[in-house]
Amino acid sequence: MDANPTLDQLQVFLAVAETGGFSAASRQLNRAQSVVSYSIANLEAQLEVALFERGGSRQPRLTEAGKALLADARRIVADLQVMRARARSIRQGLEAELSLAISVMVPSEAVVAALRGFRDRFPAVALNLTVGELGVVMELVAGGRADIGIGGALLRQDDLLVAERIGHSFMVPVAAAEHPLGRIGRPLTIADVREEVQLVVTDASGLTSGRDFNVLSYRTWRVSDIATKHQLIRGGLGWGGLPAALVRKDLARGRLVALQLDAYELGEYPLYALRRSANPPGPAAGWLIEAFRQRLATCPSRADFSAMLRGGAAKDTAKDRAGGAAG
Repeated sequence: MDANPTLDQLQVFLAVAETGGFSAASRQLNRAQSVVSYSIANLEAQLEVALFERGGSRQPRLTEAGKALLADARRIVADLQVMRARARSIRQGLEAELSLAISVMVPSEAVVAALRGFRDRFPAVALNLTVGELGVVMELVAGGRADIGIGGALLRQDDLLVAERIGHSFMVPVAAAEHPLGRIGRPLTIADVREEVQLVVTDASGLTSGRDFNVLSYRTWRVSDIATKHQLIRGGLGWGGLPAALVRKDLARGRLVALQLDAYELGEYPLYALRRSANPPGPAAGWLIEAFRQRLATCPSRADFSAMLRGGAAKDTAKDRAGGAAG
């Protein structure tokens, strides 16, 4: 019977391929370089193919066979991690602590409702909550600093992550009612916004480094978070896109104006529940994912949102008239 590669050999193979050399892999694995080289040589002998090209002083490079087998090695290691994690979950039962990362795109009402139910159902489970922009949620989950991520922005393919679509959200370009763009009162062109300050959130994760989304102005102010961007736009210091759920009341009450700007891409953003494949959800995490799914599945579409705003504006106007008559 042919000898099968061991999990240890596959992990060494992945380390060499990902770090780019035997020396770097030995440091990552905290093993002697000779041990790393011996493991690779044994693996190549068992598979009867060369995995790396070795020549002179150059760093070892994957052969065509090595490139083809790298994906298999990753899948096998990931599957074994899933098996171990599932056994650990069965052994440990209910989580003692849960780390949750949530995107600012998730409506605050859904967050509060889901976490209120979580508190009532799992009072003994400690919760660590981080709210992030753009790629931060994905980075926290992929790096093991969050057990669950609720958000969008799947900015890269990662076979070690499981993403389940559980809802949607969308951005709305807005400005303060007293801002020059807010007073134009007609559909806007790129020429209208080019010279106006656009407020843009910088991605702290670095996953979108060098990439801008819906940045149309020549003049930009970059801020670290959505909350600051929201306050500056409300203060009339610029225009920009904000999550629809965040600005709904501002729009309905006339503090902000939704800009009719065809150049601004208005597609809906899918919202996902993210977790590592090697970390299957325990009872508390599974319940929380389902709680968010139920609430986000009922998020309004863009058409529903527009109708909601028209209705809200009419109600606020009626209230103001009633107040004036009573005063």
